[in-house]
Amino acid sequence: MHKDNTPAKQAKIQPEPLHLREVGTPINGEPQVSTRRLFFQLHVFEDCLEPDVLVEPLVNTGLHAVLYDELNHPTGIGVLFMAEEATTLITKARHTLAAPPFLELSYRPEMTMVGRTYSSGREPNLEESLINKPRRNALNPDFPWAIWYPLRRKAEFYRLEPRERGRILGEHAMLGRSYAGGGYASDIRLACFGLDTNDNEFVIGLVGPELYPLSRLVQDMRQTEQTTKYIESLGPFFVGKVRKQCL
Repeated sequence: MHKDNTPAKQAKIQPEPLHLREVGTPINGEPQVSTRRLFFQLHVFEDCLEPDVLVEPLVNTGLHAVLYDELNHPTGIGVLFMAEEATTLITKARHTLAAPPFLELSYRPEMTMVGRTYSSGREPNLEESLINKPRRNALNPDFPWAIWYPLRRKAEFYRLEPRERGRILGEHAMLGRSYAGGGYASDIRLACFGLDTNDNEFVIGLVGPELYPLSRLVQDMRQTEQTTKYIESLGPFFVGKVRKQCL
């Protein structure tokens, strides 16, 4: 059978090109695009009787990192790493955690969280949203308290029309902005599609000067339409207070 190999026929079967860049609000008619992202990974350990001995190895990595004392475990600690290259998390970060004194601790893999910053398409300053603000929030000396947790949405959410999804997410966003505007809390929003061992889709970090407003924000979020109707699962929750920030 004769095959139609004309250029027009070939053009029809070519797949659409993938657009993998992050996109923000256009500036003066010019699109904002970026291939930069920030990866975060939280590791949690127990049986840590001398947390201060962990500070020097973290500083020596040369990475931005945070060491937390865990609220819900008397010997628990958390280590948060930030890097633009995911490879860094399995070179410098991994080598540090796989050597003493971290090697002498008990690792809690069920608490591991990893995610990447992402854009919604409405960011007025794309690099600020993807790189500077998330890192600044995590390393803010005025924000010693943190709550970290993963979440997964129900499949029904993704079958909604884009405008309806935007309306539902807008309610959530307005609540977060009200807490941020009062200086009570700031958030770090990360996508973890395909990165999380339990098939979670997002990791959320809430940071602030006091613990109560962070807890209250989670409580208030439970009453939004997104959470009451479209969240499949939340947690586990890691609650920590900063012992050391490596800037």
